[in-house]
Amino acid sequence: MLAAILYAIPFLMQGLLTTIVVSLLVVVLSTAIGGLMGIGLVYGPAPVRWLVRGFSDIVRGIPILVLIFFIYYGLPIAGLNLQPFSAAVLALTVFKSAQVIENVRGAIGSIPRGQMDAGKAVGLTFAQRLAYVIAPQAIRRFLPPWINGVTDAVKGSALVSLLGVTDLMHAMQQVIGRTYNALPLYVLGAIIYFVINYGLSALSRMLERRFSYIRE
Repeated sequence: MLAAILYAIPFLMQGLLTTIVVSLLVVVLSTAIGGLMGIGLVYGPAPVRWLVRGFSDIVRGIPILVLIFFIYYGLPIAGLNLQPFSAAVLALTVFKSAQVIENVRGAIGSIPRGQMDAGKAVGLTFAQRLAYVIAPQAIRRFLPPWINGVTDAVKGSALVSLLGVTDLMHAMQQVIGRTYNALPLYVLGAIIYFVINYGLSALSRMLERRFSYIRE
């Protein structure tokens, strides 16, 4: 058992690096895209709100696995051929963006509308009202579900192995195919995922304490 674990570690570390890269790309891209779309959902004109609402509802209603296969196998029909890594990142980003949209909508929607009106009354521009009035209060409400979404992104990154991307899960399967010793490797993989997600949960608690100075 120990020999199998020692043999697997170099392969698992390579897969872990891919998992981290995929997760970081998905989190950064989905936060940027979902954040902008979430603001558009709350403050945009009616056509923008309808489009964003339709995107969010449709994407959140599709299983992530179906979305991954649709992007990888379906887009080539339209002439867009993506490498497995790019297709996996795109699918996960689209899925997580829809969740970030709802996180942003809920966080901003919890702020009384009168505060936006008060900022406008004292001459602040829309960007200034958003940055100095709404964001400092909304971020406290945004962080807990967002961090939860980050942990989901790490766990969801295991699905990229279905497209042949050698992440942590795929690396485990490759080593198991060579050693025929599944249990210790799956246990080791579970421990690695747990350490990553527990660290993210600890970060979430730290950030919540950091922003706890904001009073209702």
